[in-house]
Amino acid sequence: MTNEQLIILVPKGAEYNSVCRGVKSPDPRLLEEVGDLESKVFSIPVGVKALRQYLENDFSAFPSKVLIMGLCGSLSPKYQVGDVVLYESCVYGGEVLECDRPFTTQLYHHLKTKVTLVKSLTSDSVVYSTSEKRQLAETYSAEVVDMEGFAALKILSQRGISVAMLRVVSDDSQHNIPNLNSAIDNQGNLQPLPLAWEMITQPIAAFNLIKGSLKALKLLQEVASELYRLPN
Repeated sequence: MTNEQLIILVPKGAEYNSVCRGVKSPDPRLLEEVGDLESKVFSIPVGVKALRQYLENDFSAFPSKVLIMGLCGSLSPKYQVGDVVLYESCVYGGEVLECDRPFTTQLYHHLKTKVTLVKSLTSDSVVYSTSEKRQLAETYSAEVVDMEGFAALKILSQRGISVAMLRVVSDDSQHNIPNLNSAIDNQGNLQPLPLAWEMITQPIAAFNLIKGSLKALKLLQEVASELYRLPN
């Protein structure tokens, strides 16, 4: 895949940093073949509203393909921390959109046994409790959840851009994580002080989040490193 065709969008912060580390190639032969992929990685804000504003007002690139990467939460016992998932579809507010099938198929065959196809849900807020995860899974028949997928898929697809979404599960459906909704501002940024407070006041949930995130971020970096060898 020539790098002029592809842009990678990743939620800002640790997820973005992991993908950037992954696409840094130490092999000069790969750089000659596909160029500098890191220059094609863009950080995006967290959350549907903030991402919609960014894509409509600030995202001026017009590639033929966009790959959304990052972390997600599991809504099903079938998917555990560290599982790599590739979205078939995304649901939000009762509306379902399909990811670009040829692009998704290309990624699926390239990654082979390392990835599983899933149905995803986009949420306006952090889904942090096991009870809410069960309810959402039953209501939407979704297997994983994130806070950006649907907005990116809808806006970019309307521009004629092929969109695929590749993520790593960072929290499972059997354990709570902290309620971090108060730590995310209107611009989709994590606020350090509210984040620290929620982590301190919810130590067990915080431990689950930290442990899962560290494992998932490492795998996200490894998956990103394989994009250099993605065929045209």
